[in-house]
Order: sequence, then C-alpha cells, then structure tokens
Amino acid sequence: MIMITIRDISRKCGLSVSTVSKALNGYSDVSEKTRNLIIETARELGYIPNAHARALKTNRTYNIGILFVDDQNNGLTHQFFSHVLNGIKSEAENNGYNITFINRRWGAQTITLLQNCKFRRIEGVCIACVEPDDPEVQQLAASDVPVVSIDHIFKDRGCVLSDNRNDMAELVRYVHSMGHKKIAYIHGTDSYVTRQRIKGYVETMKELGLEVRGEYMLESLYTNPLTTRIATEKLLQLEDRPTCILLPDDVSAYGAVEAIREAGLRIPYDISIAGYDGVLFDRLMSPRLTTVRQDADRIGREAAKLLIYNIENASQPRMEPVVIKGELVIAESVGPVLKQLVSC
Repeated sequence: MIMITIRDISRKCGLSVSTVSKALNGYSDVSEKTRNLIIETARELGYIPNAHARALKTNRTYNIGILFVDDQNNGLTHQFFSHVLNGIKSEAENNGYNITFINRRWGAQTITLLQNCKFRRIEGVCIACVEPDDPEVQQLAASDVPVVSIDHIFKDRGCVLSDNRNDMAELVRYVHSMGHKKIAYIHGTDSYVTRQRIKGYVETMKELGLEVRGEYMLESLYTNPLTTRIATEKLLQLEDRPTCILLPDDVSAYGAVEAIREAGLRIPYDISIAGYDGVLFDRLMSPRLTTVRQDADRIGREAAKLLIYNIENASQPRMEPVVIKGELVIAESVGPVLKQLVSC
C-alpha cells in the first residue's frame, strides 16, 4: 500500500507544502476555496492524516462534542435529527474534525456536561434537541467552550435556526388557498420551535381574517403517533369540527390518519391534514402528505461550519443566527374544502 503524504497533495494542487499543512490542520489563514481544493485532493488521493502526530504538533484535539437528547429518547433513530447529526458529522470530517457525543458519565462516575467536555478536551459543542433550561446545559452554554445551538438561542452564542415561523405561515396560507377556514393545529410540547410555529399559525390566521379557536389548538408530543391520535380524536368529536388539521410532524401524522380512518372519514375528501419536517414518511403515506420539508442535512452542515469557524476564530466569533428556510411540499392530503362539503 502506497502511503500518501502532504508532499503528494502539494504537487497535485500546485501549492506549497506549508499551505497544504495549514489547510489540513485547520489554520484560519487559508482561504476557503484553497482549503476545499486541498481537502478534496487529499480525499481523491486517499490521504490518511496521522491524528496523533497532528495533535502533538498543534496541541489540539480537533474533537467536536454533540449534546443531543430528545424527550422521546429516540437517540440516533430520530427521524429528523438523525439527518441533522449526519450533516454535522459529514461537515466536521470534511474539515478534519472528529465528533464525540457528550453526556454526564465518565466511566462509573457522574460528572457535569462541562466537566465531560474538559476531560475529553472537546474544542466546541453543538447543542441540539435538549432541555435548554437544564442548569448544566446553561452552565455549558455560558462557559469558555465554543457552543453553537440548533433551533434555540443562547445569549452570545452562535445558532442555526429553522425558519419555523415563516414556514408555518406559508403552510397556513396554502391551506387557506384551498378554501379552508376552520384550520386546527396540534402542536408539539413547549420549546423555542413550538413557540415560533404557534406564532406563525396565530399571526397568519388573524392576517387572513380567520378565527383562532382555543378548542382547535391541542398539544401532543413530537414524533408520537399515539398522543397525536388522541388529540385528533378530540377534534373529530367537536360539533363544529375543523376541515383541516395541521400536525406536529410527519411521524405523528400516522396517529392522525388512524383516528380519521377509524371515524369513517376519508383524507382529503372529508378532512385534510398536513405534517411538518419532510422526513421519509411523507413519501410513504397514502395519500401522500402535504408538509414543510426542512433541509436537515444543511442545518447540520451549517451548524458544524459555524462551530468550526468560531473554534478557529475565537477572538471574533460569528454570533448572528443562520436561518434555514424550509420548503412547502404540496401533495394529496390537503384537498379543496368544497370536496369535503359535497361528501358530507
């Protein structure tokens, strides 16, 4: 097996050995265009860096920590965040970083999240889908460890946000354009994401001159078909039931579909539904689910890119939020309200 060296990459790119070395070791005085060329060339040639030698030379670990815990304990099987985490991993590896999941364990001992980062020499942390008011999360966010959060804003920290408010507004406008005026919303549990989506729903309903009815707004756990099914059943039992139900996410939509079919109703002829996230389930469901597709991979990549920038530019980090717009995916689960009136 031929061992590829930095000199081989240097000759292939037509750049100096020192420039190649700086790019591969994460120095900030190399342009992004040059860095990308060097990293791509290194990959094509099959260059394998000596991580131990690099750490000794630079006194750095190139380790990024990921703090991820969702309230349903889905872990890496989470239908949405698994794609976000994969985006983080891909971008980190492309820039010569490794990722480590951090928790409160150190062998048999229980330690704080910040202590875990210090013991592992984590250079920066990406926080996703956690309880932000947890004292240990707050301690980590306020520490000297660079932090970038996803869909939450910590004071004086970088963040990547889905455009939840405007994306929800676009979904409501589309449903209204199909003739719906009685639009219910089963939203997720309280979080920054939920509050932004509720704002988008309420503001747009008022903007369109539609009544925001308390009995039309129910709470359900995210990615939980059972609790969404229960909420849907309550809406269907109303004397003046909605003609369209907006759901917390695409996974939860299965619970709504079960409740609607067991009530002897048809989608979209008797009632319409719409999901959120745009995970694989929206393409497998019949009828296909109208939803807001979030670019999960890009969210993860942007979070990793911002975190790496802030690690390497600690004196001038970027704090302005990076907002990622979603895409309205129009499918079969939202029909014209006239169809529903004719079928009644």
